[in-house]
Amino acid sequence: MSTQAGVAVRVMAARVVDAVMHRGRSLKAELATNLPRIEDARDRALLEAICFAALRSRARSEAALTSWMSKPLGRADNELRALLHVGFAQVVVMGLPAHAALSATVEAVRALGRPHQDKLVNALLRRAQREGLPSAPADALWPVWLRQQVREDWPAQADAIFAASHQEAPLWLRVNRRRLTREAYLERLEEAGITAAPADGVLDALVLDAPVAATALPGFAAGDVSVQDGAAQCVADLFHDLPQGARVLDMCAAPGGKTAHLLERDPTLQVLALDVDDRRLQRVRETLQRVGADAQLRAADAADTVAWWDGQFFDAVLLDAPCSATGIVRRQPDVLLHRRPEDLAALVALQARLLDAAWHVLRPGGRLVYATCSLLRRENADQIDAFRVRHPDARIEPVGEHWGHLDGAGRQRLPGEQDMDGFFYASMRKA
Repeated sequence: MSTQAGVAVRVMAARVVDAVMHRGRSLKAELATNLPRIEDARDRALLEAICFAALRSRARSEAALTSWMSKPLGRADNELRALLHVGFAQVVVMGLPAHAALSATVEAVRALGRPHQDKLVNALLRRAQREGLPSAPADALWPVWLRQQVREDWPAQADAIFAASHQEAPLWLRVNRRRLTREAYLERLEEAGITAAPADGVLDALVLDAPVAATALPGFAAGDVSVQDGAAQCVADLFHDLPQGARVLDMCAAPGGKTAHLLERDPTLQVLALDVDDRRLQRVRETLQRVGADAQLRAADAADTVAWWDGQFFDAVLLDAPCSATGIVRRQPDVLLHRRPEDLAALVALQARLLDAAWHVLRPGGRLVYATCSLLRRENADQIDAFRVRHPDARIEPVGEHWGHLDGAGRQRLPGEQDMDGFFYASMRKA
């Protein structure tokens, strides 16, 4: 990497982290805007890695700034604060070669138009290099109300949940069984010098020893393989006994991984994939085209059945519901910056509306699978309990131990367990 490119990556990382930390922007959206501006794939990977590391180590970096600076940084210095987080992450968390990380980050201060602060940045980064960062409690990044909710819902597991949220998530792959076997794809990875292993009990999954860019995976563009966490892949197993040609509704389909997985398992399924956001539906379209699967796509509010339903009942419905995303903090560390208590109330109300709509369009004898990437009982076990009160014809189908801890009428997998994301699953038959 040239010196110039190295500085440009640090400048961009500081601007992304600043937007996420101080202006309420989504990390995914900021990266989607900025990554295409970088030509070299290694530089893109570095930018992404720095941003994730900076946001995951935010509590320790803040502790360093509080104890090491005689005068706290003001709002006018938000960009500088973000750059310091970026610098600390490189030197302490990522273990990048100290000289290169230090010089590129100090140079980035000048590129950001703050040459008068380069000595300050240099001194703070050198101190971090010598001493490391101060420790911070594992739950320090979690807003107080959310921390309390997790401790209330999962008292015995809360500390492990908070610790897992700091870890880098492994890269999981889903092999397209219509194209080749998992074993055959494992051989292709080995030939490409990429080491991976099959995952116990997740039939189409491989877990990589070290992450690589999706575009570097053999056959990715051709649809032989997709990137999808093991917890999300387990959803398809709850539809294992659908008859050929069954009518299936995916209510909140974007970005399309679960829709694609169902069709890779059985291309005869007649799938209607809905999403409220037409732009997000375009992602579903691209995903299905890449893996060679076919579904009917429609932009609609799934809860408003009058607007989109043709009156024909579905044999099965998947509701992978909008949720707090508290089970995927290690993949979306900005969740902890942006989530508010009032968001939860709105999400719980929306989930209930979607569940009622799903039941309305499901045939008697049909199956509804409800899933979220949340850890919170209000969105999961309590939500299903309330649904069963409203719909006494709902018969719970037991979900096996492989799907996590028994929680009410469903199962809860906690983040980091079997190296997977946090996920809730419930399966119901309509009497």
